[in-house]
Amino acid sequence: MRPRRLIALLDCGDTLIDEGTEIRDDDGVVISGDMIPGARQMLLDLDAAGFRLGLVADGLLSSFENLLTQHGVFDLFETVTCSEAVRHSKPSPRMFKAALGSLDLEAAETSRCVMVGNNLARDIKGANALGITSIHLAWTPRYPRVPADALEAPDRTIATPSELLPLLERLDARLQETEERTA
Repeated sequence: MRPRRLIALLDCGDTLIDEGTEIRDDDGVVISGDMIPGARQMLLDLDAAGFRLGLVADGLLSSFENLLTQHGVFDLFETVTCSEAVRHSKPSPRMFKAALGSLDLEAAETSRCVMVGNNLARDIKGANALGITSIHLAWTPRYPRVPADALEAPDRTIATPSELLPLLERLDARLQETEERTA
């Protein structure tokens, strides 16, 4: 297997964890929640296929540690970028730039990343503004599915987590071909 060039950045709430199942403590920290159908297997498959994974999510670091550790997937993430640490929320470019920096990527390497999220106004808009390929996971009716403006229009849309691996494999092959042609 050739090394993967593409890096998958993922949101957490309603992208990996069903927000409707979250249980919080008195301080607002999420202590447990169920993964959306297929999300755990998707992460395991992406990791097994050699994709680097990063979490880019709004919320408290301890919430993400609790949720992802509960399901045995926290250690699959090379980096965890959360709004608590960055002190900005998506779609702020600071969230995405912090994630890129933690992956040792330069701003010119955004073509190596995809952002997978459920929220057009946060995940998709923020990724598009920086030239990161945006993938809308449109599985829940909790958030709008129609873009409010051009920056909210995703590059790709999937309905289930199982659709992500084949899509990333195609995008990675295309990226590698492009890099080989320009080298």
